[in-house]
Amino acid sequence: MNKPTRNSPRRFALATLAAFAASTLGACAVSPTKVTVPAVPALDLPRFMGPWHVIGVIPTFLEKDIHNAVESYALAPDGSIRTTFTFNQGAPDGPAKRYQPTGFVVPGTNNAVWGMQFVWPVKAEFVVSHVDEAYSETIIARSARDYVWIMARSPQLSEARYQALVKKVGDLGYDTGKLVRIPHAAPAR
Repeated sequence: MNKPTRNSPRRFALATLAAFAASTLGACAVSPTKVTVPAVPALDLPRFMGPWHVIGVIPTFLEKDIHNAVESYALAPDGSIRTTFTFNQGAPDGPAKRYQPTGFVVPGTNNAVWGMQFVWPVKAEFVVSHVDEAYSETIIARSARDYVWIMARSPQLSEARYQALVKKVGDLGYDTGKLVRIPHAAPAR
C-alpha cells in the first residue's frame, strides 16, 4: 500500500473530510448566544415532561409520511431528558418506528433551550418557543427555521386552535406553506 504523499489526492480528500467533520460538529453545538428564535421566558421542566402528540411539523427526513406521532419526555437522574419518539410509517397501521434521542437543557436558558442528541457528539438546537399556561400545547422551533413542531397533549386540536398555532409559527419567521399536519388514528372504541 502506498503511503499518501504530501500533495496526493487521497491526502487532500482526507484533509477535506476532516475539516468538514470538524466544522459540522462545531456548527451543531447549542449555545444560548446563537439562538435567534424566541424562547419562552421560563419552562417548568417537570410539567413539560410526558407525552406530546405531534400535530403539525415541517418534517425532518425521519418524519416524512408519518402517522400517530408522539414525542415523550422523562427527566433522568443526571438531569438529561430521555426522549422517545414513536410513529407509524406510511399509514395509521403502518410499521411502528421508535427513536430515543437524549435532550440536554442548555444552562442559562431557564430550561427553554435544549440540545437534542440523536448521535454523539452532535446536539441539535431545540427551542421551546411557545407553551400555553395549561401546558397542553407547545411549539418547538429552531434558529435555522428549517424544522418546527406543533404538539399537544391531545391527539386532536380544533381547526381554530391549530390555525392559531400555525400563525404563531409564521410569526416566528417560518414558511408555513411547508407545514404538514400529522394524522392521528381515532382511538378504538
